[in-house]
Amino acid sequence: MDYELLYIIDTAVEEEPRKELIERYNALIAQHGGKVEKVEEWGKRRLAYLVDDKPEGYYVLLNFSADPVFPKEMERNMEIDDNVMRYLITRVEHKRSNVKPRAQRPVPQTAPAEEPAGVTAAIVPDEGE
Repeated sequence: MDYELLYIIDTAVEEEPRKELIERYNALIAQHGGKVEKVEEWGKRRLAYLVDDKPEGYYVLLNFSADPVFPKEMERNMEIDDNVMRYLITRVEHKRSNVKPRAQRPVPQTAPAEEPAGVTAAIVPDEGE
């Protein structure tokens, strides 16, 4: 199954330990038979609200594939890591390409609209009259 993990690292963590932390979570996925597809470091961003009295965090987006039981293990590891402020793992649903689109229903043809009540059509005289 494919998953997306967004996690926020405390900005107090220096660059080198932060890189090691990101690599450790990538290695954890590989150790459990998963595969890291893509890692995007979004960098330091302002949080919507204070988390642990901090206004900013270092965002990392990770796309990976793994067994359905693995996300619980990843959550367990992130929960006990003091450097991870918040995390969210979501399963990625892929659209099926072999599904045929529903047949389009024909648009019903409507008769021309009638004149509203109280409106009379103007009679235009012929040029010869």
